[in-house]
This record gives sequence, structure tokens and C-alpha cells, in this order.
Amino acid sequence: MECTINWMGVDGMAFVAETGSGHLLTMDGAPDGGGRNLAPRPMETVLAGTGGCTAYDVVLILKRGRHDVRGCQVKLTAERAQTEPKVFTAIHMHFVVTGRGLKQDVVERAVALSHEKYCSASIMLGKTALMTTSVELIEG
Repeated sequence: MECTINWMGVDGMAFVAETGSGHLLTMDGAPDGGGRNLAPRPMETVLAGTGGCTAYDVVLILKRGRHDVRGCQVKLTAERAQTEPKVFTAIHMHFVVTGRGLKQDVVERAVALSHEKYCSASIMLGKTALMTTSVELIEG
């Protein structure tokens, strides 16, 4: 896996990442750090990537188990250390999974499998952050 990051110029703190798969991702800093607030912060993209990684796992696990999953939303809330390096110290992921006939224990098991075995991002962040999850089911 590879990624190239390019600074967008001397009047700010915006960066464009080009991923190995050829996609672009823009990041920017807060105005108090020289940025112009034109894109997500780099640490926000880390959090978003982690949410995407675990949501992918959960949907895939449920689909492979032939469960009728129709939607999956993950809301992440994170706390960071007060001093440098400002690593994540706690991350909570609330999963809202929509489907027909889904069972709470089955969805909770899919979430657990993601966090214990498959989601490299959440397992990696779990080295510095307390990781917690909750699951809400919606019939539909």
C-alpha cells in the first residue's frame, strides 16, 4: 500500500493525498494552525477511515452469513490526549444497522469480529485508545 501527500502551497496548510488506488483525498488544518478549514483535518480522516473499515467488515460479515442487512451507519466519537502527541485515548463506535429479521446478538458478534480480528484500523488504534461499541437495530 502506498500514498503520496502533496502540500498545496505556502498560503495555508492544505494537503492532497493520492492513494495507491489512484484516489484523491484533501486535508486541511484549523485556522489557528495556519489552515483555512477547507477540508477535514488529518486526524479526522484517520477516524473516518477507521469507521469505514469497521463498517465494511460488519456489512460483509452479515452478508456472508446471509442476513438481510440493508443499511449500516457508524457514529464515532473520540477523545484525544491533551499533550503532544495528541493520540486518540478513547473511541466509541455506535452502529445503527438496518435490515429485516436481524438479531441483536448476531450483529454484536459481527461488530466484535471486526474489532477483534478483521479491522486493522480499529485494532491499531486500540493500542492507544480505549475502544467501545454499541449496537442499535432498525427493522426495515
